[in-house]
This record gives sequence, structure tokens and C-alpha cells, in this order.
Amino acid sequence: MPPACRFTREQIVAAALAITRERGFDAVTARAIADQLHASSKVIFSAFSGMDELLAATIAAADAQYRAYSADFVRDSADPPYKAVGTAYIRFARTEPNLFHLLYMRDRRREDHSGDAENIAVLVDFLMAKLHITREDATLLHIEMWAYVHGIAVLCASGQQNWDDALISRMLTDGFEGIKSRFQKNAE
Repeated sequence: MPPACRFTREQIVAAALAITRERGFDAVTARAIADQLHASSKVIFSAFSGMDELLAATIAAADAQYRAYSADFVRDSADPPYKAVGTAYIRFARTEPNLFHLLYMRDRRREDHSGDAENIAVLVDFLMAKLHITREDATLLHIEMWAYVHGIAVLCASGQQNWDDALISRMLTDGFEGIKSRFQKNAE
């Protein structure tokens, strides 16, 4: 019988996240994790069925970290809630570029996105109530704002821009007000 693994699944995932933060997700290998833990790569395969399972657990852990970061930021922000969600997304991209890349800049065409609808519905409902617009208009407004926010986040995460918080705040306000005005004219 093989010896029991002295590392938990959580410790192994934490090592994979540390490597991702420092060097990017492509650097997460069995050997790199073993080096991080000062152990043999066998520890991974005693806790996970294989690298695919470990990588999926690492993505899930990064997503949980983003969600906690975003929830804390929105809760503590002086900005309106909808703006705070976008600001949190951009700040996460700036402070955790490799985790942001893992979560939002990888090929996701083969993934299930059915859970995204629930998160979007909350934001659409908020926009409908706040702006007194139809669900269709609120959905389109959100899609356009998300594309705008994501573009800013990608520019920051990739190092192409190093905009400060004040400029990003102004950009978000200007973008939202511009897009919102079109939809509010439709509602009149």
C-alpha cells in the first residue's frame, strides 16, 4: 500500500495557484508543484486522478478568490453597486494579472456557461429597476458595459496600460452615462 499523502488537496491547489500568480497557468506542471511543495510529483497523483482534475480545481479556486475579492470590494466601495462590480473586475485584473488571464483570457468555448446567466440576471434586474428600462434594453446595456469593462481590464492585465484609479473611475462613469443615455431615450 502506498504511503498516505502528507499534503491535502487544498495545499496542492494552493501551490498551483502560487505558481499561476508568479509565472502564469502554463507554468503549472506536476514538477513545478512538487518543487513548490518540496516533495515528489507523486503527491499530486495520490490526491488527484490526474493533472486535468488538478487544473480544474485550480481554476475553481481562482474563481472563488475572484468572487470573494469582488464581493468584499463591492461591499466596501463608496461607488454605486453596478460601478463597483466593474471596478472590482478591473482592479482584480491589475493586481492579479495571471489569475485574471486564467479566468477571463483563456479559450472557454468548450466550457459550460449556464451558471453565468444567474449572475447576469441579477445585474440586469438591478439596471431595470434603477433606470426604468425594459429587460431587453437592460440586457443590451449590460452586454455593452461588460465589453467596455473587460476591454479596460485586459489592457491593464496585459500591461498595455497602467491607468490610475481616478482615470478608470472616470472612464467607467463616462462609458456608463453614454450608453445609459441611449437606452433612457428609448424608454421615454
